[in-house]
Amino acid sequence: MTDESKGPAPGEDIVRWVYSSTSPAQLAARYDFWASNYELDTERDYGRNDPQMTVPLVQKYVPQGARILDAGVGTGLVGQLMADAGYDDLTGIDISAEMMAEARQKGVYVDLRRMVLGETLDFETDSFDAVTCVGVLTFGHAPASSLHEFVRVTKPSGHVIYTVRPDVRETGGFIEIEDELTKAGLWKLVEKTDEFPSLPKGLPESMLRVWVFEVTG
Repeated sequence: MTDESKGPAPGEDIVRWVYSSTSPAQLAARYDFWASNYELDTERDYGRNDPQMTVPLVQKYVPQGARILDAGVGTGLVGQLMADAGYDDLTGIDISAEMMAEARQKGVYVDLRRMVLGETLDFETDSFDAVTCVGVLTFGHAPASSLHEFVRVTKPSGHVIYTVRPDVRETGGFIEIEDELTKAGLWKLVEKTDEFPSLPKGLPESMLRVWVFEVTG
């Protein structure tokens, strides 16, 4: 077994190290290790831009005063942008306690809790006006089954807004679950962006789209 507290091997790319996690416990441990340097690393070395691409769609579809769940909060980058845009009722969940500790320092969340995406979320049905999930539905992270819980905890007429890589969407079961939820009358697609590189400096091949679904069930 590897010692996650020591980080990646010399010369190993930290993003690929984290994404190669094979269990929720390993993923949490690797994000715990990375938490204090996460924002510096992703901005300086990778040019992460998916939060900036997502929040304008939140502004388009989610009214001020809405109660929003930021699923996979990380260090709170998305929450900070939403707070800057005037949203002040933000709840965050994440698998990593250390990442949430960084998010807590931003002072923009009314509640932060440790939860694992893909498992049943500890919220009542119809708890939120919207769910955002940015940079989390990807290799070694949250599974496509997370979408069921996003719909469950979102009120009718609310929105589920998430990013996912096109290749992950095709191979990870996302298309099938999206179609299942659509055919069941539980949500409908209202917008999707063109593909864009989410880490243009360090991993230009890592493309994303933002998907916006309105909950109808």
